[in-house]
This record gives sequence, structure tokens and C-alpha cells, in this order.
Amino acid sequence: MVEEYYWSHKPLIGHYLMPAIPLPFLVSTLILVIFAVMLRESRDEPRNRAFLALILMSALQSLLLGLRWGYEVDEVRYILPVIAMLTPPLVYSGVSEFVHRRPPFGIKQLTIYGVPPTIVIVLLFVAPSAIDLAVVAVFVGYAVAVLRLIWPGVDSLDQAPLEGAVQIYRAVSLAAGALLFSAFIDTMVYLDFLFDQGRSSVEWVSFGNLGVLFILGLAAAAASRGQPANEPRGLAPESDVDVEATETMNRINTLMRERTLYRDAELNLDRLARKAMIPARHISQAVNTIAGQNVSQYVNGFRIAEACELLEETRKPVTEIMFDVGFQTKSNFNREFRRVVGVTPMDWRASRKNKS
Repeated sequence: MVEEYYWSHKPLIGHYLMPAIPLPFLVSTLILVIFAVMLRESRDEPRNRAFLALILMSALQSLLLGLRWGYEVDEVRYILPVIAMLTPPLVYSGVSEFVHRRPPFGIKQLTIYGVPPTIVIVLLFVAPSAIDLAVVAVFVGYAVAVLRLIWPGVDSLDQAPLEGAVQIYRAVSLAAGALLFSAFIDTMVYLDFLFDQGRSSVEWVSFGNLGVLFILGLAAAAASRGQPANEPRGLAPESDVDVEATETMNRINTLMRERTLYRDAELNLDRLARKAMIPARHISQAVNTIAGQNVSQYVNGFRIAEACELLEETRKPVTEIMFDVGFQTKSNFNREFRRVVGVTPMDWRASRKNKS
């Protein structure tokens, strides 16, 4: 179906995809730039291998689209759907690394990665017309699986570094949305051919999939990574909360205040649970109930409180203070500082000097 559309609308597609620099090649280049910047900024940090692969896969798909629709490399039509079917498993695996400890590669991982492209390869020989529907079904299925993983909220990502857990949650949600949007595009193209001879499909083919690939690249890159108080604000009275939750909160507060566990730059919910010898789910529930925050915001509150003290009482550079209190990246530090305090670290230091 898509092949018939291509040959009957080739001049129009060329108009969309063949400016001075073919649009798919430009998108591929931008995605690779994102990949290079991400690697440079996270050289000393652990990386999510599935999301790294997803960025490169998005760049490769965009390049293949340029070859197929811009330069009429007909052989690419056999590769594109197989490559596309690797995208949903990469998104799912990337999110799983934030939700569960990374398992050794085994039958389950082989099934996650192997089944979708195998379906396309089989359909290429036995029922090519069914490939479009298979792609839609796989993308929707994996998107639903991802949404189920993260449905409990930010604290479901118990393997994610707490300093950037909120941003990671938003990024993986965006990746799941991109899978659904890609399925929507493929569905619209299929229905347009079915009922209107493909008259409106050129825009979907030209820009829709390229937009999805760029969004996936951005999401994957993002995922690979008031007044300050000495304790989180918004605490509920002890009499109004569960006794077990209060005991859990007291244990976590002790770890934060006396052992300054928040200074651990690699701290995540799973590691915090092991240090406290309390199930991660109980910690999340206690923090949500008593502090009215997710665990990432709660821990970062302690980090920002100490950062404020160091900014006011010492002459240490802001970057050194950032590392001292447990942050690894300047962007996360500045973002959380503004969330808690309302101004940048430099503005906070300047305001303290003016008061003294």
C-alpha cells in the first residue's frame, strides 16, 4: 500500500523531502548532535544503554527514510520496517532499567527484542499488506506496557538517580507518548489509503515520522540522565498519619540528618531502601503521605538546604558545592534550587551577602 502511494506521488514527496539538504538527513544529523552532546555531558555517569541505542536507532531510521524517499533506494523498503520494530523494545527496556535492576541478558530480553522484528520479517514473505497493522499493534502494545511500568508515578523509577528522577519520568512518559503518536500516524496513513486513495498521506509520510523520531531522540537523551528549610515542607501532623508511615519517615529522616545519605550522588530509591532496610514501596508511601512529595523532591530538599548553608557560610565555588551536596549535573542543581528557593544559587548567595 505504501509502495503504491510512493510511486504515484513521487514528485510531491520529493518536493517535501528534497530541499538543499534532504529533511531526513537534517533530522538524522540533529539527533546525532544530541547524542554527542549527551555523551560529552555524562562521561563520568552511568548510562542507560537501551536509550543510547534508541538515539542511534532514531538517527538511522531518519537516514534510511532519506535514502528511500529522497534518493529512491528501493532496497531500503525491506529494512525500514524491521528497524522500526526495534524502537518499541528499546523504549521499554530503557524504562525497565529505571524501574528494575538490570537483569542479565536472557530469554525474556531476547523475546522483548526479537519478536517484533521477526513478525515483520515473516510478514514480508507471507502477507506484506499486513505489515502496517502489525506495526501499529506493536507500537501500541509496548506503549501500554511502558505506561503500566510508570503508572504509580515518579517513585516507580526506583533505579533512577533521585536528583533527576522527575525529569527522567517526564522523558519516559514523552517516549511512551511518541510510540502512541507513531501508531496514530501509521493508522491515519492506512485509513487514508483505504478510504481516500492516499490523498492526505504525504504530510504524514513526510513530516509525521520524522517528528516522532526527533521526539524519541530528545526523550532518550533526557532520560539518560520558596524558602529553604532544613527538612521538607508540608509535613502532616503525626496524629493524622499511619503509625508505620511515621516510623518509616523517622528512619529516613535519621539517615538524612545524621548520616547525610543525601550526599550520595548515586542515591536512588532502591539504594535508599537497602540502606534503611525498608521496602521501597513503604518509603515511597510514607514520603508521599507525610511530606506530600515524591522521594526525589524529598531528598533534593535536604541537598538544597545544605547548599544554601554552604553558599552563605563559605566561599566555595557553586560547582564545588553542587558536588558536595550530592548533585552531579549543573542543570539538575539549578532546576531544583529554583524549585525550592525560588532563585538561582548565585542570586541566593548575593542576597545573603547584602543582608550581612
